[in-house]
Amino acid sequence: MFGISFLLIIKQVLYENRYIYNSKKMNNFMDQLDELDVILNEVANPETAKIHQGFFKTGEGQYGAGDVFLGIVVPEQRKIAKQFMDLGFDELQKLLNSEVHEKRLVSLLILVERYKGAGDEERQEILDFYLDNAKNINNWDLVDLSAPNIVGNYLLSVDNRDLIYDLAKSKNLWEKRIAIVSTFALIRDNQLEDTLRISEILLNDSHDLIYKAVGWMLRELGKRDRELLEDFLKKHYGQMPRTMLRYAIEKFEEGLRQDYLKGRV
Repeated sequence: MFGISFLLIIKQVLYENRYIYNSKKMNNFMDQLDELDVILNEVANPETAKIHQGFFKTGEGQYGAGDVFLGIVVPEQRKIAKQFMDLGFDELQKLLNSEVHEKRLVSLLILVERYKGAGDEERQEILDFYLDNAKNINNWDLVDLSAPNIVGNYLLSVDNRDLIYDLAKSKNLWEKRIAIVSTFALIRDNQLEDTLRISEILLNDSHDLIYKAVGWMLRELGKRDRELLEDFLKKHYGQMPRTMLRYAIEKFEEGLRQDYLKGRV
């Protein structure tokens, strides 16, 4: 079996000579999805896969039930994704439909990279494709590595933010997480109000992954405007789930942290 370095070098040579885009000249080369399978299996790590299966809660009845891991770290997946930037939406759909976690993530990383350099029309196509596949963006890392860069960057280009409010009110766990994590792009741009409003919508959610996501975004908001975060917390901390509150106040001084945790604020 060829090593991954050899395969990636061959693919780069083909790309540079523009053969990769001409199917008539590809008859003697493997299909791109087959090639991706070979590369992913080449770098798979069974021991890491076992760890990931537990870490991402893939047991029966857990949120990641049915997810299959090959045990490939994210930096390696980023490198692989950059070798398959020319995959069409049909091929990306096949990857997103896969039970293999790394295939779904590689597909999303390709979309993230494509979105960066796309024009308005292609960006809209990528956004629509992404949202249509929310059911396949079905673990927290898949959301967190893609939502700010696609949905979040889209929000920066529009005045109407109804999209994330609709997602926040969804019954789908992953759409709700997309809604709040997408606001990370807004936070980085010092646009903070939408994060607070989405957080209010999700205050009474019942899932731990939403508690963590909201608390995380509130913490990031606090790095930009501590006073704004504290104003929000003073109003809501009594009804916030404990996990959400802990995440939100993680960077506070220990005495103040304890005041919030013990209801003394």
